[in-house]
Amino acid sequence: MKARKGFTLIELLVVIAIIGLLSTLAIVALSSARSKARDSKRTSDMKQVQTALELYFNDKQYYPLAASAEIGSQLFCLDSASGWKTTQGSCASPLYLASAPRDPDNVAAGVACAQGGSATTKCNYAYFTMTAGSTCAANCNNYNIHFRLENDPDGATGPLIAGVNCTTETGIYATCLH
Repeated sequence: MKARKGFTLIELLVVIAIIGLLSTLAIVALSSARSKARDSKRTSDMKQVQTALELYFNDKQYYPLAASAEIGSQLFCLDSASGWKTTQGSCASPLYLASAPRDPDNVAAGVACAQGGSATTKCNYAYFTMTAGSTCAANCNNYNIHFRLENDPDGATGPLIAGVNCTTETGIYATCLH
């Protein structure tokens, strides 16, 4: 009887199928990790902007005016002279926020999130100054920043949800407080 040299077609197909299955699982896991990383960046951006706005408020006793604009595409930086700058590269020292962050997807320039928008609403960070629930006419004591998360990071009972969330002067929430 002759000794067999090599693999049979069935053995090769089984090995290829196993390799294909493992690579598919790796790609799915990597995709999930990427969306979670983008969500982490979004939350970090909100905390950075919130800190800059609080420093501004401590100096001026009001938040900078912007009826409705996107941070990173319409609002480029935050300085002490006049607040949000709408012209890129126009900020003067001292700065509260030298370069406004943009959403990691950066797919929706010019499209603002609406409060209560769906989970699929695409947006960059939308900034609104508020006073008693309406747009500011003078000095602002409140603000909302709408941003989108891809995943539900805290479960159904947590403060953040997949979809549109809100940053205010008091924290980061699933819905805006005012």
